Amino acid sequence: MLNRFTSDYLETLAVTDFRPAPKVSGRLASYDGLLMEAVGLSLPVGTICEIGETGAKVEAEVIGFRNGRTLLMNLGGPAALLPRAPVRPVGPPGEAEVGAALLGRVVDGAGRPIDGLGPIRGAGSWPLAGKLQSPLDRGRVLEPMDVGVRAINGLLTIGQGQRVGIMAGSGVGKSVLLGMMVRAAQADVIVIGLIGERSREVADFLETKVAGAARQRSVVVAVPANHSPVLRIRGALRATAIAEAFRNEGKKVLLIMDSLTRVAHAGREIGLALGEPASARGYPPSAIAMLPNLIERAGTDVRTGGSITAIYTVLADGDDGNDPVVDSARSILDGHIVLNRHLAERGVYPAIDIGPSVSRVMTDIAHADHVHAARVLRRHLATYEENRDLVLMGAYRPGADPAIDAAIAAHPAVMEYIRQGSDDVVGLGDAIAELTGVFGA
Repeated sequence: MLNRFTSDYLETLAVTDFRPAPKVSGRLASYDGLLMEAVGLSLPVGTICEIGETGAKVEAEVIGFRNGRTLLMNLGGPAALLPRAPVRPVGPPGEAEVGAALLGRVVDGAGRPIDGLGPIRGAGSWPLAGKLQSPLDRGRVLEPMDVGVRAINGLLTIGQGQRVGIMAGSGVGKSVLLGMMVRAAQADVIVIGLIGERSREVADFLETKVAGAARQRSVVVAVPANHSPVLRIRGALRATAIAEAFRNEGKKVLLIMDSLTRVAHAGREIGLALGEPASARGYPPSAIAMLPNLIERAGTDVRTGGSITAIYTVLADGDDGNDPVVDSARSILDGHIVLNRHLAERGVYPAIDIGPSVSRVMTDIAHADHVHAARVLRRHLATYEENRDLVLMGAYRPGADPAIDAAIAAHPAVMEYIRQGSDDVVGLGDAIAELTGVFGA
């Protein structure tokens, strides 16, 4: 026994390529509740660190550098940290757990399961920031996707691999419309990112919108509004990375993110904490520049045949359609669905404002008679809205203008086509048949 121990020990000592690996550690120099500064260590941006002594520890992520100090953002809640507390790296720059092991599960921004079903086993990994693709690896959008909403299927047809924004102010019905689409969407996998929403809404969305069969093919990343801004951004990156991994397997993925504006708000908090100058509406340049990096990761993959159809909700602060986040998202996305508060006040749900809404790929995926009928409905609706005040005041004399007469006659049918109960599902074929049957002449 002694001889074997001696020989093994001596052989270990004889290893010529042995290099000691010292533990990297620094000290906390500044902490204001969110932003921390550490000295004595140099780590890449994105590294997760543990700060504090045993019993009073908190996790933070490296977000930048300033005057020889490492800047970190708190990932947890308040902690009883003391000056000169130790700062130790515990994880490399981010990777997300991905794969079929996540189906039916709910995770937080750090990838930890929060559904009480135990640890996630057998998952693969994918970079949080994604893998850079050539523009030529992205395919065209050529096949429609059925989302179960008549007005969208018929008038704003969505294609597989399209990126769409649902734009509205608060309380107009964005989450309800998302739930209608999730229940009926024809997709292999549904990835849902609930970023910056109220905790009550997260529980409600899971129990009412992602129930039954939809839950078993869904992955939910939930990061409520009271979580760290870094975790909110990580949640958006994680949801996109999970969708990318499924697309890489050749699957048709529906990515839902509620909401893109909360991600921009998190970027604004981080940018201002780093000292960036505030520009439009208080957003630093980095917060707006982050949106294209996130949105451009969705789309169709020519190599695998998989696709990510992405639907983002965009909160228009103060119902302002020129809000910086709304304006930036509108320029990047392949289409946008605008919800109108006045329609909601008149009891029209979903409150889709057909006039300013557009699907930029509809002409590529819809037949000519379908496109023609959609344009006829739009023309009638636009004519009626332009002359609505005259008609309601009784100032318009019937017969004075044939176009206005036709719009008035068609208006009840137009409103009936747009209205739909939140529990109703209208398939793509039925929506097109109704549209062409009434407005196809």
